[in-house]
Amino acid sequence: MKTSFTLFPTAIGHCGIAWGERGIVGLWLPETDERRTRARLLRRRPDAVESAPPPGVRAAIEKIVALLSGELRDLADVALDLDAVPAFHRRVYAVARTIPPGRTLTYGEVASKLGDPRRAREVGQALARNPFPIVVPCHRVLAAHGRSGGFSAPGGVSTKLRLLEIEGARAASIPTLF
Repeated sequence: MKTSFTLFPTAIGHCGIAWGERGIVGLWLPETDERRTRARLLRRRPDAVESAPPPGVRAAIEKIVALLSGELRDLADVALDLDAVPAFHRRVYAVARTIPPGRTLTYGEVASKLGDPRRAREVGQALARNPFPIVVPCHRVLAAHGRSGGFSAPGGVSTKLRLLEIEGARAASIPTLF
């Protein structure tokens, strides 16, 4: 299967996106510059060829750019290729995709929605391996008691908090879904 990619400018820097025949296979948040974002993308997807995105990917990019500019955009309809994603991670990502911009859940709440509140740690591990940040909004999942928890994207927790702030969530009193 051919994998293509492009980089695109956003309010937080140049993001990268890769896609195949079945949808998006990866999304990369910005590094310190465009060259480093491209290099990180190609480390994960060495087979990818830079090309112009097809209409569905262009539409996803437009929504991502709008969201990162502060518009409350729903990305739930963005097509993802989940073939390489383990079954449990797919379930976690499906729950995460239901969290609207500006709202949050805790790892435990996601685990409860999956039927086992004791699997909060596994939820965190699945989100740490999320190949689709922003589209699968792992930044909207927090540790117990609304603490930020970790974030595996460039910039770590400060990037997570910045994304939440862009979406209208306040770091001191981040709202939670129930």
